[in-house]
Amino acid sequence: MSGYVKTFILMAALTALFMGLGALLGGTGGAVIALVIAAVMNLVTYWNSDKAVLSMTGAQQVSEAQAPGLVRMVNRLADGAGMPRPKVFVIDTDQPNAFATGRDPEHAAVAATTGLLRRLTDEEVAAVMAHELAHIRNRDTLIMTVTATFAGAISMLANFALFFGGDRDRPGGMIGTLVLMILAPLAAGLGQMAISRSREYEADRIGAEIVGQPLWLAAALRKIEGFAKGIDNNAAERNPALAHLFIINPLHAHAHDKLFSTHPSTANRIAALEAMAGPVRASELPASELRASSIPRTGRKNGRQQGPWL
Repeated sequence: MSGYVKTFILMAALTALFMGLGALLGGTGGAVIALVIAAVMNLVTYWNSDKAVLSMTGAQQVSEAQAPGLVRMVNRLADGAGMPRPKVFVIDTDQPNAFATGRDPEHAAVAATTGLLRRLTDEEVAAVMAHELAHIRNRDTLIMTVTATFAGAISMLANFALFFGGDRDRPGGMIGTLVLMILAPLAAGLGQMAISRSREYEADRIGAEIVGQPLWLAAALRKIEGFAKGIDNNAAERNPALAHLFIINPLHAHAHDKLFSTHPSTANRIAALEAMAGPVRASELPASELRASSIPRTGRKNGRQQGPWL
């Protein structure tokens, strides 16, 4: 089942949950009010999300003069994918990671940490940037905003039940209302997280197509997860709600695609990329094929990244 089909099914389930909860608690009127309030709140967040996220993570925009290799790399990947060129930001933290933000491809940005630029090869950095471009092309920010709207509306309806849920004639009575108050927001949150996981798989697939080498992304994911386990990301620790944006969870690693995880298992993601690559493994690729790519160098010297942003 493709990521798009899974996303559609999960969003349909959220919609059905919202409509059912609204009918039980407040009828059509109560459901509409909750949806409108949640939609307005999330629309404001969606419209300004890029500025807020970049500010909270301490990301600094870099020009081609400041980071020529990185900016040229992102521009080349975007051009090859037929996308508008996003703004490029760098976050001064030693944990390798990256994310994309922006309300649409015309107003998008990609951000890479200094740890990513120092610790990964140019090909691996390119694969990570391609993954982030895939999120932009897929309009995942919009998808997650819509799911957040439904999840917020469901939680709001559940809160309405606290004040208007005492009608004994309602199916289930007070006990049924209390059960709905607890389980409905939980189910909405689970659906939201499941959609987030499905979008990561889809971004992996399309990102691998953009960069042209699934194994580069597989190698990058393996390295990032390994470093993330032992290196703190202070900005993410201060704002854990931002964790779902990063290519690998910056807070902690997950062994499985758990219900409460915003990211799929890294091992599962790597397995999917290796399957996408076919029988050719990284160890079987000649060094000349790995290095003689059209990806611009990012300024690495003696194993370390050079640039004024460090």
